[in-house]
Amino acid sequence: MRLLMDECNNNRGELQLQSSSRSIQQQHSPSFRRREIKSSSNAPLSWIGSNRLVLWLILITLWAYLGFFVQSKWDDYDKQEEIKGFDFHLSNHQDFVVKKSSLFDHNEKVVVLAKKEGNGKSASKKRKSRRSLRSEVNDKQKRKLKVEKELEKFSLVGPFGLLEDRILKLSTKNNDKCCGKCERKSDFAKAVLSKRFVLIFHELSMTGAPLSMMELATELMRCEANVSAVVLSKKGGLMEELIRRKIKVVDDKADHSFKAAMNADLVIAGSAVCSSWIEQYIGYFPPAANQVVWWIMENRREYFDRSKHVLNKVKMLVFLSESQSKKWRKWCEEESIGLRFQPAIVPLSVNDELAFAAGIHSSSASVKINEKRKLLRKSVRREIGLNDNDMLVISLSSINPGKGQLLFLESANKIVENESSQNSSEVTWNRRHHIRKLLLKPNNGKMKQSLKIVIGSVGSKSNKVTYVKSIASFLSQHSNLSKNVLWTPATTHVASLYSAADVYVINSQGLGETFGRVTIEAMAFGLPVLGTDAGGTKEIVEHGVSGLHHPIGRKGSHVLAENLRFLLENRFAREKMGMNGRKKVQRMYMKQHMYRKFVEVLVRCMRSK
Repeated sequence: MRLLMDECNNNRGELQLQSSSRSIQQQHSPSFRRREIKSSSNAPLSWIGSNRLVLWLILITLWAYLGFFVQSKWDDYDKQEEIKGFDFHLSNHQDFVVKKSSLFDHNEKVVVLAKKEGNGKSASKKRKSRRSLRSEVNDKQKRKLKVEKELEKFSLVGPFGLLEDRILKLSTKNNDKCCGKCERKSDFAKAVLSKRFVLIFHELSMTGAPLSMMELATELMRCEANVSAVVLSKKGGLMEELIRRKIKVVDDKADHSFKAAMNADLVIAGSAVCSSWIEQYIGYFPPAANQVVWWIMENRREYFDRSKHVLNKVKMLVFLSESQSKKWRKWCEEESIGLRFQPAIVPLSVNDELAFAAGIHSSSASVKINEKRKLLRKSVRREIGLNDNDMLVISLSSINPGKGQLLFLESANKIVENESSQNSSEVTWNRRHHIRKLLLKPNNGKMKQSLKIVIGSVGSKSNKVTYVKSIASFLSQHSNLSKNVLWTPATTHVASLYSAADVYVINSQGLGETFGRVTIEAMAFGLPVLGTDAGGTKEIVEHGVSGLHHPIGRKGSHVLAENLRFLLENRFAREKMGMNGRKKVQRMYMKQHMYRKFVEVLVRCMRSK
């Protein structure tokens, strides 16, 4: 056995010697060199395979990358679902614009800000659609800037914020002393103390609804309530003001706004545009139906149609005027919609800052502020280039067909071009005759003045480009009128404009203005108001007492021209109507009047959730 093992070992040695000699010979052959290169290239893989630790690290890295990739896809899917489910203002607003309305130009292009892609589209097509969307938005912005530049050719004045602050000193700490306090003993202060409120802003434009909601939030915070604001669209320029007032803004993503609302004592939605958010919120949290107050500030049928399926789900509806309430209740009856409670009516009020600037605030400093306001009037009129013989007429709102600026300018053109009033009806003459009878004094000291006009708000996000273009075209065709028309940018510094003006025009078309916050602001500064005899304007402005009415449409432009001519020729009539309007604001439209009515809604809705 041992001999056999020795023989095997000898044989094995001989074989190894032979193989080593063969390998030495093969190393010099080309085929061996190719195999050597190939084996050397596979060396790292063989090393990794032999090193288990490195192999596990690589597998863990690949697994983590795969998990991150899948999670990002899920997040992207969630975001798409979020846009589809929570695109409250953008998609719904576009649907509203597309609908036919006698007030708007249907040829105006609508930019779709959020569009759901089909499942069959490739990634490249999606990228192309995004690029086309960005270019379309950029094109619209360029068109808007071009139109705004066209308006700048027609004399852009203001804003007079620095001048206003320097004279009235409303931006200093004195502002809090004169008009930044909560009336602690009021029922409103007692009702909201330490309560939690969530206010729903449909956008942040410098228009009635967002401004009213911002001031409501400010007053709630002054009375030591906890307030959060949910903004459905950041369209507009009020975000900086919200930050300045330290109003907490809740990010409207996923269910953040819903969770904030669930913890509130009351949710107040400030526009009919909030219908989608309300519906989603009630679906997410059904008991929420008992904690939502819907403060609707619009008065057109298309707004009703988009919100009618939610009207009977909320705790209570709140309207701004009796005419608006009647119209919405009538529509509800036509659609067989039964509301849970009778709607409440809470008119808007003049905010503290403007009331103080107008000299009708309850502060003992009103005498001094009246002197400052007279100084502000002289300063602004001097900057504009007006003299004492000029009657300044202003109209401040977003520039769109519903506000009727073009019809207003057509009326003014009749006066500037010295057109005869033969086209005016006999009813118009009787109207003027009736107005003169209402005045305490006959038309003594009649003195004709020059007509000057200021229109705002240039640069507002709510302006309609096509309509602004048509106004610019009209002015370019009437050079005499364009010399007398000035434009002012969108601004919250309006006390300077009201102080400088002599007459205010609110020419809202269709169903008229829902309420017209600018109307009571102008009246607070002692301005007579010329408004359409429709909507809430009829409730605010008493014909022949605090202003004059005229019909909507082309027919109304003739009457408006006659009313302008009458005030132009009768300084005493202007002053008398302005004084009457100012007294009415003090009697009905101050902050305490608004919150006295609002507290009834709050107490009723917070009693049982």
